[in-house]
Formats: sequence, structure tokens, C-alpha cells
Amino acid sequence: MNSQHGLPDDTAERPAVTTGTPAPVGRKGKVKRERAGFGVVLVVLVVLALLVGGGWAAAYAMAGDKLPNGTTVAGVKVGTLTPQEARERLRARLAARVARPVTVTADGKTAQVVPADAGVTVDYAASVAAAGAARSWDPRDLWNHYTGGGSVEPVVEVDEAAFRKAKATLDQKLGAPAKDGAVTLGRDGVHTTAAVVGAELDADQLRQRLVSAVASTTRTVDLTLHPLAPTIDDADVQKAVDTFANPAMSGPVTLLFGKSPVVLRPTEFGPTITLAPKDGALQPTLDTKRLDALIQAGIAEHADAPVDATVKLVGGKPKVIAAKPGVSFDQQQVASTFLALVTRPEGQRQEAVKATVANPKISTAEAQSWKITQKVSTFTTAFPYAPYRNTNIGRAAELVNGTILKPGDTFSLNGTVGERTRENGFTEGWTIQNGVFYSDLGGGVSQMATTTFNAMFFAGLQDIQHKPHSLYISRYPVGREATVAWPTVDLKFKNDTPYGVLVHTLFKPSTPSSSGSVTVSMWSTKTWDITTKTGSRYNAAPFKKRVIRDTNCEETVGAPGFDIDVWRYFHKPGSSAVEKSEKFHTHYIPQDEVTCKPPKQ
Repeated sequence: MNSQHGLPDDTAERPAVTTGTPAPVGRKGKVKRERAGFGVVLVVLVVLALLVGGGWAAAYAMAGDKLPNGTTVAGVKVGTLTPQEARERLRARLAARVARPVTVTADGKTAQVVPADAGVTVDYAASVAAAGAARSWDPRDLWNHYTGGGSVEPVVEVDEAAFRKAKATLDQKLGAPAKDGAVTLGRDGVHTTAAVVGAELDADQLRQRLVSAVASTTRTVDLTLHPLAPTIDDADVQKAVDTFANPAMSGPVTLLFGKSPVVLRPTEFGPTITLAPKDGALQPTLDTKRLDALIQAGIAEHADAPVDATVKLVGGKPKVIAAKPGVSFDQQQVASTFLALVTRPEGQRQEAVKATVANPKISTAEAQSWKITQKVSTFTTAFPYAPYRNTNIGRAAELVNGTILKPGDTFSLNGTVGERTRENGFTEGWTIQNGVFYSDLGGGVSQMATTTFNAMFFAGLQDIQHKPHSLYISRYPVGREATVAWPTVDLKFKNDTPYGVLVHTLFKPSTPSSSGSVTVSMWSTKTWDITTKTGSRYNAAPFKKRVIRDTNCEETVGAPGFDIDVWRYFHKPGSSAVEKSEKFHTHYIPQDEVTCKPPKQ
């Protein structure tokens, strides 16, 4: 043993020869001289000395838990840092890359996406662990620690839900949606719509490029669009036409309800059938409500629909019109039968369906129990000539005429007349808005409201809702009138008697030389005699002069506003004693003197 170094004689290093052939070392034979930098040689010699000299533990202690020298993650230097220091440095450098938009181009179009919004995140702890942040006794790990690490890719995770959402947004901007082919059945036959192949980004390619964007500073990626096939292609469309649409529209279908045939023609039933995508094919679905309406109309033509009992004026007197039973059927069973018949060939498109007797909702006995026997009130108002009044008041009177109120029923003028539209038979006329006359659809219907209100008033029915005009109109009873406006301002009253009420109207149109009139009468059994009293006007308010610059304007003369009270007294038929009374208070605003001028240019 070498007493000075504690090593065996045959393993002691000897000085290297700078030129020529290297000398042998002990009994090991020849060694080659390393060509490397002085620093690396020095580190290697130190490590070897430590290991060989019993310094393995010292090397382990010196390495600690720091990352290998020269290690980088996504280009960020983390060598010789502790794991915590490395995580903090990666977060500081890579978080910005995740938050910075990436420009995506495809087929000449450009859009941007933020990796973080697409669910891309960096697992900093896993990235540091992958870079070698772990203590090890393995001499190879220690060697790697001191001789230098390498370049490591970051560990990146992708939230698939967020990624799919971001991809869908990019597909909208860069690609094109696929469009299913379609088949529609209309009144004029079969129509087809060709399928359209769309385009979308490749999901794997997009995901890879967004992940790569975290490991680099490049913010532009070029992607490829791939064809996006529709769910229903042209072959599916042709199959639906051949197997269903054309056979269905080839002729009528006949359903037999007892002895009553209901013939449904293609022009009628075509719109009730929809061909919708299901399981990769176009399959028929049926609008059972529309089909039911067609069948009910067909049944009605054969007088097989149930008819409710009612009361009508016949020869000027109320008469009970008897109820009639009709035919009823199971809607789903009929629909199934129809779909089974509709694709059959000619001569096989008829089948009987189970039908039962349908009783009317209102029986003859119920109508008789209403005891509508006499006229209990009537009221008439007149109106000056105007074509719109003839149209609107006449149409409202037509819709109200024949209304039956069973005991406990509430009448609604808006509910009975409906919205004042051209389709419903109304036209433009003058209405009052904020104390000024303007043209609007349904102008004049308030004449019907006032007349009906007074008929209700003298029939002794219960007032539920009525609103007087804001301005006093001289042709109406002061304090005893009503206006309406769709859909909020309504006239409502309740039949709080034990008898039914028939509302009858009589309309007389105006002419350029004569006034028109509308009469509303209530028929029932007399419950009350009604008397009334009108108080004096009070709280008079002067009118103002106004200039309105609007083409939709009507000039008016001024009239003062005032308050007034009206009382209704209830007497038992034939008695003068007052059983109860009601007070109706009305406030009329002044009618300003309005001058209309064109709008300023």
C-alpha cells in the first residue's frame, strides 16, 4: 500500500506523457488520453476522486435535489435550481405563452385562439420532475447531474371539453358546416334539398399544434381542413324519395269512421308529414294535431261531428237548439293507421278505424236549464259616417253576436273579438292616445265596448273591468261608457245570475247622409230591474292649446275636463225598493285644442 494516499501500488495514477505513445499504468495495460476541455476533465477527475476515494456519499450530498446542470424545459434554463425554484421560473416564463393568442390559418382564412381558452395548461410540477428533479444514489444519475442535463419538453395537459368548444369556434370561422339533405312534402308535391359537404379542422393536428405552441415562441400555425360529411347525404335523400315520399304523395288515403268515409288528399296531408333525420336516415314523423284537424273537418262534412246545444233567436224569440252526438276516435290509433296506408299502392289505401260515439260538451238539457226566455236589457248608440267605423264596429258586432254566458261565466270583449288586425277583418281608424286622436287598427271598436257595457249595466250583471275614455265623447252617456285596446285595456263582466245570458247584436251601417247605430241586447230571465242617477259635473279643468308635428294626427277643438259620478240601483222585478247600489266614478281629462302640422325637416 502507498502509505501516503492509502491506495494499492498497482492502481496509482502516473503523470500523462504529453507527446508520443502513452506509458503503461501498472498492470492494466495502456490508457488513451481524453481530448476534452480542461473544465470537464477537472470535474470528471473530482467526481472520480470522490467516488474512488470513498466520496460517493459526498457526491450525493453535493448534488442535493437540484436539477442537472444545463437542463432546459421548453427553452427555459432550470439547471442547478431546486424543484420549487424551477416550477416558479417555468410558471413565470410559460404562463404568458399559454395566454398569448395563436394565429391559425387554413385554406386562406385566418382566426385566433388562446391556448388557455382551448384547455391547454402546463403541469409545472410534472415538467420539473421529468427534467430530473429527484435525488438518486445511482452513479449514472450523479454523473448526469455533474456533467450536464439536456433539453426537456414540458408536460402539457388539454381539457377536452374546452378544446372541443374552441375547435367548434375555429371551425365556424375557418371551415364550413355540413348541411343535411332534406325532403319536404307540400301542397304542390315532393321537394328535395341537396346535401352539402362541409369542412373542419383536424382535431389531432390542432391539439398537437396548440401543445407545441407552449414549447416555442412561434405564434402562427398552418392547418389543413378535412371534409365534413353530412349526416344525411344525397343517397339518403334519394332513398327517402323512392321509398316514402313519392309513394305517399301518389294518391288519397281514405279512413272509414263507421259508414262515414274521410278522404285525405295529398295536397291536404302532405304538410302534416315531416321527414326528419334519425339513425342516419330520413324517417317520417306526423303532426297529429294537424292531421286531427283534417279528419275533424272531414267528419263535419258528413254531419258526424258532435254539435253542442245552444240558444238562438228564431223569429225574434230565443229557442233551444238541440245537441247532436258525433263520432270520436283514438288520435294515436288513427295516426298509426294513416302512416301504414300512406305508402301503399293505389287500391290499398283505404281502411276502417275504430270509432265511438262522441257526446257534445253541452247537452240539450243543460241549454234548457239556462232559462233564456226574455230580453232583459238593450242599448243602442249612434255614430257619424266613416267607412272605418262601418268596418270595425260592424266586425266587432258580428263577433260578439250569439255569445252565450252560462251562470258564472265572465265575458271579455278582447277575448271575444280578438286582436284588431287586417286578417281578423279590421282596418285603421281614429283612436285616443294620451288625450290625442291617432290612426290605428281597430279604431271605433270602443263604440261596441260602450254599447255592450250599457247593456250589461241595465241587465244587472257584475262589472269586473271597464275603463272610460280619457276624454268625454258627447255621443256616449256621460260617466257610463268604456274603451278597449288590445291586449291590456278590456271590458269584462260576469254573469252572476242563476240563468244563462244570450248576447245579441244588431248593426246598422252609416251612410254619407245618415248616422249608423249598433244595438246590444241581453236575453235571459229577469233577475233585476235597474235604475240609475247621474250626478253633476265637478272639478272642471281647462283645456290647453297644442301643436303636434305628426302626419298621424287629427285636429280637435278644445273641451274642459271634469269628474262625474253615476249610481246603479238594483230592484227586484216589479219592486221600487233598492236592494243594493253601486257608484261609478269617472275622471275626464281636458280635450286640448290640437293643431296638426307636418314634421320639421
